[in-house]
Amino acid sequence: MVLEKTDFKNLGEKYTGKVRDVYNQKDRVIMVSTDRYSAFDRNLALIPCKGQVLTQVSKFWFENTKDIIKNHVIDFPDPNVVVGKKCTVIPVEMVVRGYISGVTGTSTWTLYQKGERNFGDIVLPEGMHKNQKLPKPIITPTTKFEAHDRPLTSKIILDEKIMTPEIWQKVSDAALKLFARGQEIALKQGLILVDTKYEFGLTPEGEVMLIDEIHTPDSSRYWQTDSYQERIDKGEEPQNFDKEFLRLWFKANCDPYKDKVMPPAPPEMVTELSRRYVQIYEQITGEKFKTETGDILKRIENNLQSYKI
Repeated sequence: MVLEKTDFKNLGEKYTGKVRDVYNQKDRVIMVSTDRYSAFDRNLALIPCKGQVLTQVSKFWFENTKDIIKNHVIDFPDPNVVVGKKCTVIPVEMVVRGYISGVTGTSTWTLYQKGERNFGDIVLPEGMHKNQKLPKPIITPTTKFEAHDRPLTSKIILDEKIMTPEIWQKVSDAALKLFARGQEIALKQGLILVDTKYEFGLTPEGEVMLIDEIHTPDSSRYWQTDSYQERIDKGEEPQNFDKEFLRLWFKANCDPYKDKVMPPAPPEMVTELSRRYVQIYEQITGEKFKTETGDILKRIENNLQSYKI
């Protein structure tokens, strides 16, 4: 069974994101993680267990970081669902990087290759190599809710009054502490937490909270520790949790930006990607993944009975 979408009644106003269906209530949000796999601004496939993995990985990390900063979690009433305190979202994605890496136009390695050394709040030294550990983790924030992500610095954030100095200080301190905790726990599980993004919100009382998700394989990059140095020494890419292979298949077999109808994802690739999501859950948490069987929609609806309004 896979979960493509939900349409629950009496749970509040529904917002459909790329992966989550979100139901807004007066003082809380109900976030249902589906099995949708998105790229090119469209849904490409349904990956069994993906939604459950994302929710359960977030649950693990929320519980292991709540001493650093409060999070929005009220309850996990179902393996695919988190109920959170309703917050005003701070319109900045706090991207934290521990390594110089990436291939996109905005990645640190691409910019570094072009001669950029000043990354907002830190100047990187000459002579760095791709996938090398940074002297210390850096924050490269971007805008949220704008049509295209815009790189930000602390100066821009304060000059444009996107955050007050007090809130920026709290959010940036929390982001670095969360990342340090994430790297520390991941390392014990044989993983390097390479980079990630955090989202924060403000409660009606003005308290800063960690919201959305944390350290999931969709919001973070992980490499395997045991093969990292050997592969770097050989000039190879680190061994990572790779979900890009399915996106690349679509890119090679159609025009995902123009074709109205997309070819179906190859079943063996869907199965392999599902296996990888389960594997990364087990490695991060150290726990055996419990596959839920039966009608997922009906199960979620039953588990959300007490949240109907």
